[in-house]
Amino acid sequence: MRATDSATELWTLLSQVMMARRGHTLAIAAELGLSPPQMWALRHLESETPLPMSTLAGLLHCDNSNVTGIVDRLEARGLVERRPAAHDRRVKHLHLTAAGTELRGQVGERMAETPEAFARLDASEQQQLVALLRKIAM
Repeated sequence: MRATDSATELWTLLSQVMMARRGHTLAIAAELGLSPPQMWALRHLESETPLPMSTLAGLLHCDNSNVTGIVDRLEARGLVERRPAAHDRRVKHLHLTAAGTELRGQVGERMAETPEAFARLDASEQQQLVALLRKIAM
């Protein structure tokens, strides 16, 4: 399919927005003393629900050995604990500690901050943009 000039410009602009989002994410991780994978791991963990390490690997799109390193560093900071699963002691479940829950909340708050550029759009324009992006979301 041959792209129109408008489609090419749209793709370029969306790429710029994604790069800005990535920069924002990297800055938040650095400010909180986390690597981006550690930050995403915290985002996937919930206080009340233990998560198997293999499930976290799938959510982070990496292999189990990568998750082991990520979790090792989170555990060393007292943010998560590994506990054997009740049904199979070979399976390790991840649990957020109180410190991990607090930091996860900070991550969520920071990630929810909207960029100043959104202020240039009124409420109606923001709703239109949301509708259009939902239409093309992959």
